[in-house]
Amino acid sequence: MNAENVHQDTDLAAPELPPEPGNAAGSAAADSDTGTAFDTGTAFDAEAGALIEPAAEPEFEAAEPAAEPEFEAAEPEPVAPPTGTMSAERLAAKALEARLLGGERKLRRREVAAGAGLSLLSARKLWRALGFPNLGDEDVAFTERDQAALSTIVDLVRDGKLTEEAAISITRAIGQMTDRMVVWQIEALVEDMVQEQGVSDAVARKRLVSELPNLIDPLEEMLAYSWRRQLNAAVQRLAVRAEAGLQSSEEGREGDEDDAPLPLARAVGFADLVSYTSLSRRMNEKTLAQLVQRFENKCAEIISVGGGRLVKTVGDEVLYIAETPAAGAEISLALSRAFTDDEILPQARVAMVWGRILSRLGDIYGPTVNLAARLTALADPGTVLVDSMTAAALEQDERFVLVPRPAEDVRGFGEIHPVQLQPGSGRGLILD
Repeated sequence: MNAENVHQDTDLAAPELPPEPGNAAGSAAADSDTGTAFDTGTAFDAEAGALIEPAAEPEFEAAEPAAEPEFEAAEPEPVAPPTGTMSAERLAAKALEARLLGGERKLRRREVAAGAGLSLLSARKLWRALGFPNLGDEDVAFTERDQAALSTIVDLVRDGKLTEEAAISITRAIGQMTDRMVVWQIEALVEDMVQEQGVSDAVARKRLVSELPNLIDPLEEMLAYSWRRQLNAAVQRLAVRAEAGLQSSEEGREGDEDDAPLPLARAVGFADLVSYTSLSRRMNEKTLAQLVQRFENKCAEIISVGGGRLVKTVGDEVLYIAETPAAGAEISLALSRAFTDDEILPQARVAMVWGRILSRLGDIYGPTVNLAARLTALADPGTVLVDSMTAAALEQDERFVLVPRPAEDVRGFGEIHPVQLQPGSGRGLILD
């Protein structure tokens, strides 16, 4: 959020003030797409010309008609089912939605925003950060839980625990991560049903609606558990061991490197499957899905066991980080060995660079990342490359053998001196 776009006359922490009589400007601005700061100064409806009052009348009753016997036949003769009757699948989906959303959709967007003490503009910023689609003023799309969630993040800003910019960024992180997670989980469940129950993909997706109610609570519990464990691990990485990592990062440095101003010292690695594009063209959908899943599962396991973190996968490539040069080297060698020994997956090109990075939006940035990517393209199938600075940090470690290769001219870096990393003494990374 750029500083020049913030309205200086708004303050999320300030108490809400009523609008001046006849002033509809706040409501009109709330429906625009400009500006970035939260606006809680008014909850005024320009069309009605008055403050929005929470409605408790049947105005918000469910859109579906009540299940009354108004369509029963007046005579005993059999009649066709009424046109408005919902199928069993639709009823199951509606019940599942009510459980997931915390009730029926009874509120419009202006009512939810007003209930949280926000302008519509500010509420829409948070909804967009979560990845929700844009809705019209007359769409009855929200529940009381939506209003409570909106109030939760806004209260953190009003209480001074988060800035507005941090609130938007954290909300976007939650939206993007949970969206990817949910898609992943649904696809995994559908694939399992297709294989175990012998049904088609379309049938499995319909049947999943009736299976999900039994999974919601345990999946939600695991999500909260994993989040707490991951948060604790992140605190240990960023705080407890940060000083040791920065001290290690000085090895072999002169202080004039491109990444010197960046805050975190990490081993950054890439693993790229060889001939993936040509292989994928010859595979059907099921076989390709199995290959991708096998690749991701193997990478995630090795990186986790080695104490690293899988940053992301993009098709046939995985990006990972580790806290020390030795940990990054162990992971890189284990990945290369695993793909060479795999009877299904092709070999991989692997590269690892020790340097400083910037971590933002769940991703990592900086010259270290770019150099690791360039080295990956130079690596031969089944080998691991590092740069000369990373080699200098590893040269006293007997677990690794370093074999210099001819200098290469690399776009954006000029002449570099790649070094092939090979296993030395010791057993290397051991997988259970």
